[in-house]
Amino acid sequence: MKGSLLYEGKAKKVYSLIGEEYELILEYKDEATAFNGKKHQTFRGKGRLNNLISAHVFSYLKLAGIPTHFIQTLSDTEQLVKQSQIIPLEVVVRNVAAGSMTRRLGLEEGTELPKPIVEFYYKSDELDDPFINDEHARLLAKVDQSDLDHIKAAAHKINKHLQVMFSEIELRLIDFKLEFGRLHDGSIVLSDEISPDTCRLWDQDTNRKMDKDVFRNDIEDLVEIYEIILKRLEAIVHV
Repeated sequence: MKGSLLYEGKAKKVYSLIGEEYELILEYKDEATAFNGKKHQTFRGKGRLNNLISAHVFSYLKLAGIPTHFIQTLSDTEQLVKQSQIIPLEVVVRNVAAGSMTRRLGLEEGTELPKPIVEFYYKSDELDDPFINDEHARLLAKVDQSDLDHIKAAAHKINKHLQVMFSEIELRLIDFKLEFGRLHDGSIVLSDEISPDTCRLWDQDTNRKMDKDVFRNDIEDLVEIYEIILKRLEAIVHV
């Protein structure tokens, strides 16, 4: 079933699928990286957790009518997805000031934003994924304004659904990163993953950090935190 290795990134491997032209297999790795790969560590079991958490989230979004690349889980660490050409933009949705936003704009961490903000970053490890505007995105990512408008609208819609979902498991969605890709028919769909690697999640009552910041800042055990999130999701979403 699994064909040749097509690509290996920091967190996942991508394989072709024998006999299927427009489907791929994603295999999640036990690797954690931060600060664009400058910090790196292996956590046994992390690949399973990210795979299953992301599958739960994508299944939830599918039920909400969001077009995605996700098809189904294949194993604890693998999932079947539609082949998509990733648009080289990191789309960040912010509900609360945290991370680079606080440093860039001088805001205090935890400041509630009047309304969600969508930001674009150019996917380039060599350039440290720079913050860009729409004009830069059209130049660098080879998209037009209608594509960007579609992506922004989808990001806001996804944000609303995820805020509800995470609220059900007593977490606040502070901010998160999305990636989009084009299917073979040219349509743009949500791709990559949604997990504690790509979201900032704080406990609703205590503001305890429940995401990759525990690794970035050496706060708590990453695997234990991710296990808590998976168990909570399993109670509300059926994959």
